[in-house]
Amino acid sequence: MANLLYLVHRLPYPPDKGDKVRSFHVLKHLVAQHRVFVGTFIDDPADAVHVDALRSMCAGLHVATLHPRRARVASLAGLVTNDALTLHYYRNAGLRRWVQDTLAREAIDAVVVVFSSSMAQYAQGLTDVPVLVDFVDVDSAKWTAYADQHRWPLSWLYRREGLRLLAYEREVAAASSRSFLSTDKEAQLFVQMAPECAGDVEPMNNGVDAQYFSPQADRASPFAADETALVFTGAMDYWPNIDAVTWFAGDVLPELQRQQPGLRLHIVGRSPTPAVRALASVNVAVTGTVPDVRPYLQHAAVVVAPLRLARGIQNKILEAMAMGRPVVAAATCVDALDVQTGTDIVAAETAADYVSCILQLLHNPGQARAIGAEGRRRVQASYTWAAHMSAFDRHRVRSAQPVAA
Repeated sequence: MANLLYLVHRLPYPPDKGDKVRSFHVLKHLVAQHRVFVGTFIDDPADAVHVDALRSMCAGLHVATLHPRRARVASLAGLVTNDALTLHYYRNAGLRRWVQDTLAREAIDAVVVVFSSSMAQYAQGLTDVPVLVDFVDVDSAKWTAYADQHRWPLSWLYRREGLRLLAYEREVAAASSRSFLSTDKEAQLFVQMAPECAGDVEPMNNGVDAQYFSPQADRASPFAADETALVFTGAMDYWPNIDAVTWFAGDVLPELQRQQPGLRLHIVGRSPTPAVRALASVNVAVTGTVPDVRPYLQHAAVVVAPLRLARGIQNKILEAMAMGRPVVAAATCVDALDVQTGTDIVAAETAADYVSCILQLLHNPGQARAIGAEGRRRVQASYTWAAHMSAFDRHRVRSAQPVAA
């Protein structure tokens, strides 16, 4: 049994949103075999009630409070220091002291696991333990994509962040024992952008708990009896999700409703922004936080994931497939999965594609059921967390170089 230091940018419990699902399952895998000391942030006051549950899993825990508005202001220091703003956003003196004290007191002797590049700054200078970095996605590429969706000055700021963050990602990967990304394509993209790291980068896919996310005959529907429900799930303060539902509600839904009366879009997820709440109407329901997302998935006629900016494997898609529902998702998201398009899931790109694909499923319930059933079988066969998380074990004892500042 080794002593591990696990650094994660957001409280990895409960596993109720995309990044927390992955970070929780990484932690769950590690604590099954080792003593794990966790350093993390809490950026949502509602998560404070879960700290004790997380503490019970760990050998040690430090939770730093992050106030998003203050952190955004503090991140502007990066414009002066010529750093990525993200690094200043997650910079905290108390967490840094705790990491140093834990390294000295507990003799961390096996590995430091870093979740996302933003936390690698706390592992700089380590020379006697291997450092494994879970980048998840190429975050720098996300910022560049955001730039293409905005006007100046945000376009300039986001493009600058993409360039600065890529430089930092390359430094971190070069100084670490192993770097992981959530899909083969994300790993290939990172190697193209950081060819010097080609030998130490590999994919580590997301998974899904197909026992938890499974249909049950006695699970009641949250929908009205006379409506046909389309469902989108996700954290609704996350820009790619905001972009997805805004675009879908404006460019796809009106034509769907013209051809399919009684159709209603349900946007299911925590922290809807004013832009998302403004979509609420007779034809669009914005739920905010729900106690359990499974009834919404199980009783959806079709689950949609029209993500135009998100990268990598989307947990929302795996969860909907595990629930046995037909999913129509962005082709870029489908391409990240080990699936058969048209059999396990349906891919779409343009507004006309979404209209055509969704109507095809609504008008052919037998086909919809078959795709839902095949999708569930696919995630059961290919997307178990245990199989993917074992990648950490293969590299745990490798020697490490210092992580770049």
